[in-house]
Amino acid sequence: MQHEKSQALFERAKRVIPGGVNSPVRAFKNVGIAPVFADRAHGEALTDADGNTYTDYICSWGPLILGHSSPVYYDGIDEALARGNTYGLPTAVEIEMAETIVDAVPSIERVRMVNSGTEATMSAIRLARGYTGREKFIKFEGCYHGHGDALLVKSGSGTITFGVPTSAGVTAGTAKDTLVAAYNDLDSVKKLFADNKDEIACVIVEPVAGNMGVVPPAPGFMEGLRAITEEAGALLIFDEVITGFRVAYGGAQARMNVTPDLTCFGKIIGGGMPVGAFGGKAEIMAMLAPDGPVYQAGTLSGNPVAMKMGLNNLHYLRDHPEVYAILEARAKQLTDGFAANLAATGIKGTLTRYAGMSALFFTDVPIVDFDSVMTSDTALYARYFKAMLALGHLMPPSQFEGIFVSAAHSEAAIAKTVADQRQVLEEIAEAIHG
Repeated sequence: MQHEKSQALFERAKRVIPGGVNSPVRAFKNVGIAPVFADRAHGEALTDADGNTYTDYICSWGPLILGHSSPVYYDGIDEALARGNTYGLPTAVEIEMAETIVDAVPSIERVRMVNSGTEATMSAIRLARGYTGREKFIKFEGCYHGHGDALLVKSGSGTITFGVPTSAGVTAGTAKDTLVAAYNDLDSVKKLFADNKDEIACVIVEPVAGNMGVVPPAPGFMEGLRAITEEAGALLIFDEVITGFRVAYGGAQARMNVTPDLTCFGKIIGGGMPVGAFGGKAEIMAMLAPDGPVYQAGTLSGNPVAMKMGLNNLHYLRDHPEVYAILEARAKQLTDGFAANLAATGIKGTLTRYAGMSALFFTDVPIVDFDSVMTSDTALYARYFKAMLALGHLMPPSQFEGIFVSAAHSEAAIAKTVADQRQVLEEIAEAIHG
């Protein structure tokens, strides 16, 4: 495959955009090549600026549950645009979105719309602090909750890729109230509560860690967090920016039967548009301005066009629950095939999956937390990525990102991906072992 146009676009971009990209993982640094510039996409297929077409396993990092350019997303969008794209005033469609989320997620009685997952998480933590009167909070090593200063402490995804567990520009004063526990390790959480008695406002967690690859929770881990926080008078915040409406219509909390105090959502509720939300118990949400003392605002929050596209997506998922069975079946077909290929070729690898989310790690260590993720062979992953790309399969351009399928991915497309991966792994094994 030729990538001259993508390379030229990247060189052009670097002259006016830091690093040539507007989000670090897009730089493809972890796989050692210039990024692929997207031109168009439909269903399971993405075509780049050079005209190469790939089966896409990124899917905009999760929100495109129905695949690229689904007509479901766009129903009525021309009319919505014609009515006006932003007002700075409330609209009826915002209420419909809030009602849809409240009906879908039993833990949520009130919800506030924002513009991104980052806004949702930073606002939820501020709200938890205002509600409890406490300043410290717990996050988990390797979990990413957006780029708010206090959250860029041992975070995942791009910060792992670039070897920056704590971002420059985050002050010691900002970071001092961020306590870090080990994912899937309740004892580490209990110790932090014991060492900081009556000082911890909340625990924020990805119910399925999706920013250090995909790391499912150990049995009892989420239930344990619920019990610990309740006993300590702290709030439990589920960051469902990735899992919300992807692993189940009511989110991961519906599958796990665990009730958080606050929940954060991201672009899935916008059908891929830049949208976020956070919500929870009415008593807690009443602390938000204009009713309460915790300030949060946004001129574009609840944008009517984004709300319309998001409602199209959520209403379709509500009315077609079979979508979730399709997502899980496609993800299982992929991971089962990959597991068979690893076994046949002798390449060391570990696969994880939760519902329609999955990941491949080039390590034979069981994946349970940040430390086990970091045993992965990133050089091997880069080699693998480039070989798969050459065969028409767009995998995540980082060892530390998840694989996302959509309902538009066909069994035939996944079967070809599995077959081509077998060829790639055989070639790698031959090169390694001779």
